Amino acid sequence: MPEKSEQAVLLTHSPDRPGLLRAIIDFISKHGGNIYEMQHCMDMDDKVTFVRVKWEMEKFSIPKEEFSERFQEEVASEFDIKFDIFFTGRVLRMAVFVSKLPHCLSDIIYRLRVREWNVEVPLIISNHLNLKPVADRYGMDFYVFSDVENNKEQVEASQLELLADYKVDFIVLARYMQILSEDFVSHYKNKIINIHHSFLPAFPGARPYHNAYKRGVKIVGATSHYVTEDLDSGPIIEQDVIRVNYNDSINDLVRKGEDLEKQVLSQAIWSHINREILIYKNRTIMFNK
Repeated sequence: MPEKSEQAVLLTHSPDRPGLLRAIIDFISKHGGNIYEMQHCMDMDDKVTFVRVKWEMEKFSIPKEEFSERFQEEVASEFDIKFDIFFTGRVLRMAVFVSKLPHCLSDIIYRLRVREWNVEVPLIISNHLNLKPVADRYGMDFYVFSDVENNKEQVEASQLELLADYKVDFIVLARYMQILSEDFVSHYKNKIINIHHSFLPAFPGARPYHNAYKRGVKIVGATSHYVTEDLDSGPIIEQDVIRVNYNDSINDLVRKGEDLEKQVLSQAIWSHINREILIYKNRTIMFNK
């Protein structure tokens, strides 16, 4: 199978104005870009337009390192556009943080092995040794920081140093049962993806499925979101639910919940690495949905 040529992905948001989309299209086209994806939508309350456009770089005349300056000068300044530009030629590097539960990590490793994602995972970080055999089986570097709760500041400083050494672009919390500090999160703003059940805030704590079972819940849900300093209040990337039957046991709830968590986290990672997410205020604009 021939290799795909490099592509560019442009994400923009700006006040809605006549000629905005045409200006973006004309800029890319006149510089030799072959557009093959373009989506846009509008926030009717704020009158803001969101755009995602993707094009081939093979015949594009502007060097990658000059794109931001040229686009700012020729288009963005006139239309007050805020934008991010990404190029697919650089493979993102993802760190995975785990604790004891294996289901999300195992799913991530499977998708890597079948090359479903164009991403590298250079290391796994944990606060327990439980999942080290999983990492060892696939030759993945595994680091344990066991005294996180009592030594958070020093542990997180060491973790940040490790992430920098491995040139990590973003982090996935694959059921990592620790709260990250505001300082840690600030180093990876909108680059830390979390997954958890959707019982919060009704059933917090270590045994949410047991508590939910006692109340007779009718659905099990999962939510993936970007991590902010305000714990579980970051922009939501992906959510899903599954029905609970009258004869489901607690084990059935856990099984359904964990299966859903894997799927929702997988979709969130896919959307992130394919640059399908635009963050506006504290919410996400999801393209290709």
